Amino acid sequence: MRFEAPATTKTAFNCPHCNALAAQSWFECRAEGMGPQKTPTFIDLEAASTVVRKDHEDDAQWEKLKRFIDDLQLGGPIFEQSSSYTHYNIHHMHLARCFNCRAASVWIDNKLIYPPSSDAPIATEDMPADVKRDYTEAAEIVNLSPRGAAALLRLSLQRLCKHLGGDGRDINKDIGSLVAKGLDTRIQMALDVVRVVGNNAVHPGQIAIDDDRSVAFKLFGLINLIVEKMISEPKHINALFENLPEGARKGIEQRDKSRPS
Repeated sequence: MRFEAPATTKTAFNCPHCNALAAQSWFECRAEGMGPQKTPTFIDLEAASTVVRKDHEDDAQWEKLKRFIDDLQLGGPIFEQSSSYTHYNIHHMHLARCFNCRAASVWIDNKLIYPPSSDAPIATEDMPADVKRDYTEAAEIVNLSPRGAAALLRLSLQRLCKHLGGDGRDINKDIGSLVAKGLDTRIQMALDVVRVVGNNAVHPGQIAIDDDRSVAFKLFGLINLIVEKMISEPKHINALFENLPEGARKGIEQRDKSRPS
């Protein structure tokens, strides 16, 4: 599964709202002066940014989001009065709008401010639900606490090993068992590099002092890779086999039965 982390240098990335890899339209920001008799009007940013364009009313809400963006009070943007004296150009703040879901993301400098998001890879489709729960929570906190994310990912890996036939108690033994069942030995080597297995391994769910973003992101990638190799690929191959004509399937089964053991 291709993943493009959101960034101001890209015109397409995985949307922080809908997760689809989609084109993004970029917008500069303007602020409208309200005058001394007016007070700030706050809008529900989440509701406004998830409006799907259906008619002109949706366009109006999109314009409203842009006009009142200065009320977010996030800090960082620089206001420059325009020649009209009632409008301000806002530097260092931009909006991106997803072509797929039409939702807006808010950026200050090169940092994604809204929605709260992560640049971690999206969990692969066939990941078991309990594994995905820990994986997703790790993705949500990786920018705030890489060590906490790594601890959750080790727990996620432990659950995944149990789904694949391990006992879920000793990752080192479980990974060895997965290799015996067909897991690429290079994946085991990668796991050794990040100290998930081995004599000095940190137990699942525990925090290692020197875990960092690099370790966490290797674990994200490894868990997705194991799911793809051990769950997704066999699933797709089985689906292809089941779509063969019945006579062809029976012929293959009969051929396999006649092979000497």
